[in-house]
Amino acid sequence: MAVEYTVTLPEPHAKQEAFIQSVAKRKVIRAGRRGGKTVGISIYAVKRFMEGRRLLYAAPTAEQVGRFWTTITRALSEPIDAGVFRKNETEHIIELPGTEQRIRAKTAWNADTLRGDYADDLIFDEWQLIDEDAWDVVGAPMLLDNNGDATFIYTPPSLHSRSVSKARDPQHAAKMFEMAKRDTTGRWEAFHFTSMDNPYISQIALGEITKDMTNLSYRMEILAEDVNEAPGSLWKRDTIEKSRLVKAPDSMARVVVAVDPSATSEGDEAGIITAGMLGDHYYTTADDSLQGSPEMWAQAAITAYHRARADCIVAEKNNGGEMVASVIKQAIINARSTDKTIGDIPVKLVWASRGKATRAEPVSSIAEQGRDHHVGKFPALEDELCLWIPGDASPNRLDAKVWAYTELMSGVTVEVVTDPFAGW
Repeated sequence: MAVEYTVTLPEPHAKQEAFIQSVAKRKVIRAGRRGGKTVGISIYAVKRFMEGRRLLYAAPTAEQVGRFWTTITRALSEPIDAGVFRKNETEHIIELPGTEQRIRAKTAWNADTLRGDYADDLIFDEWQLIDEDAWDVVGAPMLLDNNGDATFIYTPPSLHSRSVSKARDPQHAAKMFEMAKRDTTGRWEAFHFTSMDNPYISQIALGEITKDMTNLSYRMEILAEDVNEAPGSLWKRDTIEKSRLVKAPDSMARVVVAVDPSATSEGDEAGIITAGMLGDHYYTTADDSLQGSPEMWAQAAITAYHRARADCIVAEKNNGGEMVASVIKQAIINARSTDKTIGDIPVKLVWASRGKATRAEPVSSIAEQGRDHHVGKFPALEDELCLWIPGDASPNRLDAKVWAYTELMSGVTVEVVTDPFAGW
């Protein structure tokens, strides 16, 4: 006699039900924090698994994987306990032994962590933080065996979360959502819901929490709006786009590399921007910003200096500037042990005597006048420029660009230490 086992799933709210029932081959879900996107996709995954399908769920961190894993194991606990399904807690796998029917959950910052698998359903959670190659290069071919389906879930990334993203283009999730909205074939479908659409969270608590958020954070994190330009920002996307160039002038009057340093390898990124000038026009030519040790970003600044044949490296004196000079000097000393021809690199330390908004305004004003040119595309830098609100803590690439242009521009008062290595 056949034995029946119960699979217990949460009751989905209306917005979850819409994407659970969708038959589109590609689904893009944009949802607010605590809106129920992970629980909703857990319900979807269990239903698909019970249809005999093979699923792979991927999220950037172990904590995010854990929320999904808890929901599906609770739903399938009765058949798991009875031995019908086999659960591997270490590998986060639930499977029907002897078949390809399986759910697997794993972390996936980038493409390499997904290699060597295939699926009928591929799910990316917190897609905005994952390297695009996880889908373009590795994920899409994983669906070839059975013409599988893919789901992409995200909350519009704040400027802070973008700084820890593995995505090359911080806007890649938003662009995919817009593409899905425009699709008329039925192959793609876009879904959007806010935190308020989840009836299972406290609306009173939500109202209280949102009082403590900035308007921009509220729009992105709660209303799940894709915002690519903050109200009151000093830089505008269309202004940057109108002045963008493919190639810099062959010979510029001056070129500098500016560094906004990071003190530790696990802290914020160090901003490293190369910029030049010709006449009254200014050119951003490279963004070599990175997260790493002082030795790593100092070497990146030195490489940028030589590549651009720059005049000097600029760093803020009252924010680690002495450290910049010190680590660059040490890097030169180390390099000379194998190459005696390596010369000194001028490092100028500039003193921030005015607030960041005041220093940034002259730089943004030349952009408004069409005299600031980005040579190529710099998505991370342009995000920082267009999403920064004066008064907030300024991000690293923006700071480095401001220091580079401040050095290049005339009529801006800074304290310059022309020889930071005196006494070495």
